[in-house]
Amino acid sequence: MSNTAKTSATGRPSLGSLQKRRTADVKGQVFLGLLLLAVGLAVAMVLAVLFSVIVDGLDVLGSRLWSFLSNPSSSDPEKAGVVQGIRGSLLIAAIVSVVAFPIGIGAAIYLEEYAEDNTFTRLIEVAVRNLAGVPSIVYGLLGLAVFVQSLRGITGGSSVISGGLTLSLLVLPIVIITASEAIRAVPSSLSDGAYGLGATQWEVIRTQILPAALPGILTGAVLSIARALGEAAPLLVVGAAAFYTTGFQGFLDQFQGAFTALPMNVANFAKLPADNWAGHAAAASVVVLVVVFFINLVAIIARARITKKLGR
Repeated sequence: MSNTAKTSATGRPSLGSLQKRRTADVKGQVFLGLLLLAVGLAVAMVLAVLFSVIVDGLDVLGSRLWSFLSNPSSSDPEKAGVVQGIRGSLLIAAIVSVVAFPIGIGAAIYLEEYAEDNTFTRLIEVAVRNLAGVPSIVYGLLGLAVFVQSLRGITGGSSVISGGLTLSLLVLPIVIITASEAIRAVPSSLSDGAYGLGATQWEVIRTQILPAALPGILTGAVLSIARALGEAAPLLVVGAAAFYTTGFQGFLDQFQGAFTALPMNVANFAKLPADNWAGHAAAASVVVLVVVFFINLVAIIARARITKKLGR
């Protein structure tokens, strides 16, 4: 009876039913409009920041781009450069890649494929997610206590090794979370089919799950590298130099000697008198953005090739 009340004699929807649909559609359009507004505001803020740093740093980058990129730190604003910061940031990114990625991906594989779904495992997952939101300065204090002081004989104290290991701890929860989500998103039909053909658990993980989850894992890796390259507080706590003029160092000295990074260059330039150092902080910020952009570009290209190879 209720069904016939909602339709006309020809079987078409009644006027009341159409009015309800229009009302529901209006609500959906309002929600879509709010989402587009939120996206627009986010993009506008990012573009505003990007425009600001480019305009402020245009004088430095336009007049002495190569010397700014190739010169070491200096007390002379006409000679000061960020080559030591670039080198330090790249070394830190390499350490994070070598330390955080294998450990984080391995932990994600264990939690998703090997660990039983019990209270202990759920507590670990909650702890990992909470650690992802801990302020970076806390990781800096941990790095100071462990890597700078306790392991001074191995790390060399306030060195790029200590900074890289500290930032590895910082991004490790992010790597675990993103890798776990990527593994969880793999269709169960892939593993079920492999098990049906007699494959072992490790063979299923190696040949089916990891290749399918690799694009998502690479996305998390890129986010982690970008986070590590933009952090200044942990490096400041572990003893990164904001300003020094040691020039170029030997290969081993780069790992256990004095070091700096691009965020430290930005912070140092921002504290200097604006009359002589105007634009240096913005120019260094542009360099950070370019470095992060190229790292993202490499990861996007790699992800696209992997996805194409898998035929997805």
